[in-house]
Amino acid sequence: CLPCGFSMAYLSKAMSQDGASQFQEVIRQELELSVKKELEKILTTASSHEFEHTKKDLDGFRKLFHRFLQEKGPSVDWGKIQRPPEDSIQPYEKIKARGLPDNISSVLNKLVVVKLNGGLGTSMGCKGPKSLIGVRNENTFLDLTVQQIEHLNKTYNTDVPLVLMNSFNTDEDTKKILQKYNHCRVKIYTFNQSRYPRINKESLLPVAKDVSYSGENTEAWYPPGHGDIYASFYNSGLLDTFIGEGKEYIFVSNIDNLGATVDLYILNHLMNPPNGKRCEFVMEVTNKTRADVKGGTLTQYEGKLRLVEIAQVPKAHVDEFKSVSKFKIFNTNNLWISLAAVKRLQEQNAIDMEIIVNPKTLDGGLNVIQLETAVGAAIKSFENSLGINVPRSRFLPVKTTSDLLLVMSNLYSLNAGSLTMSEKREFPTVPLVKLGSSFTKVQDYLRRFESIPDMLELDHLTVSGDVTFGKNVSLKGTVIIIANHGDRIDIPPGAVLENKIVSGNLRILDH
Repeated sequence: CLPCGFSMAYLSKAMSQDGASQFQEVIRQELELSVKKELEKILTTASSHEFEHTKKDLDGFRKLFHRFLQEKGPSVDWGKIQRPPEDSIQPYEKIKARGLPDNISSVLNKLVVVKLNGGLGTSMGCKGPKSLIGVRNENTFLDLTVQQIEHLNKTYNTDVPLVLMNSFNTDEDTKKILQKYNHCRVKIYTFNQSRYPRINKESLLPVAKDVSYSGENTEAWYPPGHGDIYASFYNSGLLDTFIGEGKEYIFVSNIDNLGATVDLYILNHLMNPPNGKRCEFVMEVTNKTRADVKGGTLTQYEGKLRLVEIAQVPKAHVDEFKSVSKFKIFNTNNLWISLAAVKRLQEQNAIDMEIIVNPKTLDGGLNVIQLETAVGAAIKSFENSLGINVPRSRFLPVKTTSDLLLVMSNLYSLNAGSLTMSEKREFPTVPLVKLGSSFTKVQDYLRRFESIPDMLELDHLTVSGDVTFGKNVSLKGTVIIIANHGDRIDIPPGAVLENKIVSGNLRILDH
């Protein structure tokens, strides 16, 4: 067992000293042995039908935990980071200028669309999978995704399947809803990402005592980030199924990114490369604005393209990392990946992704850590990787109700599941919207808008406090509405607010 007073702080201090001594190595081995014993105990509680996939999950966790103990200090040496070579990030316009071949249908038939569907809607006050939140005309993220792919299949007479990577949090609810798409022209498959045990921050031992994830054990497990896609897709058998059907690439994106539609020009560039040498991995990047300073960026590192996330940056260089002038692009998490390459690298155990240590506090107050990986971090393991600098319209994530207001508004029109910015909008960028804490939960947000305001000429909107909007309100320029504590502001129906600051108390009484 572990030495008395053993903790994560103690371990990191011991491991950060130069020349790992024999003593530190013994500590590490003892800790690995203790974790192994705990995982074996957990495995004995699995039923016969759970045993095989639980064993795979716990084996995967052990490998990740072993790597976590081996790694020391920040995972990047700042001095080695260089700007990527000119030709390693191509402008989208250049890709698009090549046009499309006559046989685009046969190219499309080589594609599988994978959506990352492991997240819950808790940050927006919703229960269940985030993909089931209504975002436009009562369509959910999942509805829009299915409509997009069905439109593709009908237009080009193809068979592009949709695959959802669920987590144990979203799997059951998602599967229930899939029945409503039975008559759509889209084959839908699901697989589950792994389920790993959270570990106590002090003892570094698993919190879970058995395989269940109900009752006391609800918070003992977590899905280990979307970097888990490679192992879980391979383990599910779907990877081999699709290769057997002649599929060659997957297009992976977050299900809450409404801009991540199948792009025929990028697909054509992959299948028919101008130099004859195929890319195994393409990452869509887009130009940073001040709102994106924390986004991961593509760099050149030891002769390879590498994704660097803010968590990997030494503290002294964080401001430099956030600089829009030095690091001009960020990762949209829209990725195009060769199926054959995933199979090869998975079988060689050669997919290398940095570990993200995510600290959490459980409801009972216990401090835990969960070890995660990010799908884009694997770019350095693939051959002939490429970044494509795409228009901002391909990055339209809905993380908050402020984002939801934008996509529900007349800034966008909806066609066959795809949102496109209205031609009536004179600026190519969307307004900056900041809704206060009274709007955080979707149900509160919906209650505060009788109808979504006209925002075509809006630049900036800040709303704070107890504010409601009547029907047919129009917002233009910069609008700031602040109801102080105890006050309430009702924006009357038909109001036009242009470059206005509204504060104080404004009650509109219905007569």
